[in-house]
Amino acid sequence: MKVTAQTRADGSSAPENLAEKAADKAAEIKRGYAHGEDKPLGSHLTLVVAYNVLVGGFLAWRARSGKGFPRKIGVGDLLLAGVATHKVSRVIAKDRVTGPLRAPFTEFEEEGGPGEVEENPRQVGGMRQAIGELLVCPFCLAQWVATAALAGFAVVPRATRFICSIFAAVTVSDFLQIVYKGSEEKLL
Repeated sequence: MKVTAQTRADGSSAPENLAEKAADKAAEIKRGYAHGEDKPLGSHLTLVVAYNVLVGGFLAWRARSGKGFPRKIGVGDLLLAGVATHKVSRVIAKDRVTGPLRAPFTEFEEEGGPGEVEENPRQVGGMRQAIGELLVCPFCLAQWVATAALAGFAVVPRATRFICSIFAAVTVSDFLQIVYKGSEEKLL
């Protein structure tokens, strides 16, 4: 059986026509969403797809391994993962010493909180800008970090607890440093 594409009067095939209509609709949606700004929506979508493919791949791998998943994640582990997720997300997004990792995607703006900097994504469009937008947003990174932590609890729980405990301890230390500094300034 021979399959041929139907050719339209303008010389285009039905799939080409459909692709053109889809591209026009995507451009219309982007214009309506971005209000004239150049937002890398296609690159954002690629990041969403990448996240979901990674999570789906992990879930499929784990299910096929026969090891399954934990019946539950205890409240203590969930709180530990939450505190560690908060800290790791801030380390990635704001820490001075992780600046070189963000530099290809971000631009320094100003000093931030203690040990932190404020940066903006490089306005270059495409994937580089979308990654920059992800890297400067601790709230956006938290989903990726929490996913890694919970995957760690499923695969290597003892090592994951140890690593999460490090970042939880640093979070407590950060809080105490800020309280100490604040009380020191009030006393002087």
